[in-house]
Amino acid sequence: MQRCDWAGDDPIYQAYHDTEWGVPEYDSRALWEKLILDGFQAGLSWITILKKRDNFRRAFAGFDPHRIAEWGEADVQRLLADPGIIRHRGKIEAAITNARAWQEIEAGAGFDQFMWRYVDGVPLQPGFATQADVPPKTALSEQVSKDLKKAGFKFCGPTITYAWMEACGLVNDHILSCHRHAPCAAMAGKGGAALGAKIPR
Repeated sequence: MQRCDWAGDDPIYQAYHDTEWGVPEYDSRALWEKLILDGFQAGLSWITILKKRDNFRRAFAGFDPHRIAEWGEADVQRLLADPGIIRHRGKIEAAITNARAWQEIEAGAGFDQFMWRYVDGVPLQPGFATQADVPPKTALSEQVSKDLKKAGFKFCGPTITYAWMEACGLVNDHILSCHRHAPCAAMAGKGGAALGAKIPR
């Protein structure tokens, strides 16, 4: 079975690659959760975050942005003392800030619409032949990053943003020989019909 090179030999990583990565995500809260986790990945490997994901979900109240938006210094201290997550004050504080930024966007058109409008509601299909062809960031991820920062988000540089776009299926970066490329390509537009109706074209 051919996979993208980055999936490696770790069963946890392979399962993530085979079942989650690149699958279009249209849920506002889930999109936000993945963006926060990608922010925690900064300077680390994704497998580190993946192995701690259940701990993160427990510590961060199931990644409920409405709850996290109400948190303060006592919660920061609690999280800094939690060995099950990445104990980085800047990233923890950014998660709280990002929850509040998410609320602002969600109260408007919705965070799902805000993100998917960049691709008109349909996942991009670059069709890269090798892992070496896949860029670490793109002009689009630079624009998305800029807009997120303008909206109040932190830890969302263009490289983090592009990794998030790949993970959430806004762009299908499974290489052409990967067994997941065609299935993810077939999902393009499916499940996003209601979302697509909201996206101005």
